[in-house]
Amino acid sequence: MRTLKYVAAASMLAVALPASAQQLSIATGGTGGVYYPIGGGFAEMINNHIEGAQATAEVTGASVENMGLIMRGDADLALVLADTAYQAFTGSGDFEGRQIENTRALASVYPNAVQLVTLAESDIESIADLEGKRVSVGAPGSGTELNARALLEANGISYDDFTPQRLNFNETADAIRDGDIDAGFWSVGPPTSSILNLAATRDIRLIGLSDEEIANAQEEEAVFAPYELAAGMYDGMDEAVTTIGIPNVLVVNADMDEELAYQLTQLLFENTDELIAVHPAANDTTVEFTMNSTPVPLHPGALRYFEEVGAEIPDRLRQ
Repeated sequence: MRTLKYVAAASMLAVALPASAQQLSIATGGTGGVYYPIGGGFAEMINNHIEGAQATAEVTGASVENMGLIMRGDADLALVLADTAYQAFTGSGDFEGRQIENTRALASVYPNAVQLVTLAESDIESIADLEGKRVSVGAPGSGTELNARALLEANGISYDDFTPQRLNFNETADAIRDGDIDAGFWSVGPPTSSILNLAATRDIRLIGLSDEEIANAQEEEAVFAPYELAAGMYDGMDEAVTTIGIPNVLVVNADMDEELAYQLTQLLFENTDELIAVHPAANDTTVEFTMNSTPVPLHPGALRYFEEVGAEIPDRLRQ
């Protein structure tokens, strides 16, 4: 597994951690998405501010794979889409028969946007036009594929209606650019580097969703919400595009040491400017967003932090 490693710098929090917490693995996603820089940025924050801790951001297949890593103890923290976290916690959907009851959250970090991209010259104008086309639905084991499948099936479109390709973000961008596929899905915090790079070399179009298509998707997945991609986000994108958004959750195992979970939560919310400097998606990393968007219970260490800062904690986030 490829890793991103950071060298420890001067500590600002002089609190000793348990020996088991000194080496922390953060499961992220592919290098072309937002999980990887956000996870890498948080790893650097841990290394700089928590004495005795060394964190490493790991490249993974993203949400679904990340939940398995948390369950097996192969990762200490993971970035996961809200619907994936909820399905894992409840044993529903893709996690039917393999429930991960020990799923706990430290925070909701930022919302993903489902972005469906094609070339500007394409005849694809809506999701209905994907019929008969070659379409990337995201890497195997990714939240992108869960979101794409849910969106499509909620609107009467199945994988039998087109030729699905399971490619990661960079592979999807390359395949669209080279004409090997007709369109591709991203479920990621915008703007994302792989789409930015694609738009710099080819004229692209982002496919919007109608109100009816969004409503159908929300019936399928309660965590979906309307989300507007701003005009100018990518080269050649002259108008805003309406799609759906899904929160991203920083999850841990319930067995994580409470003091460590408290320190990690405190670090995230009291040094958010450092994460924003890594990626603008972290502008949404707020206590309010966590209270409104988190789909699984909070870890006791995180609860302690939110209680200290006077947050109004919904009952659903207590376990």
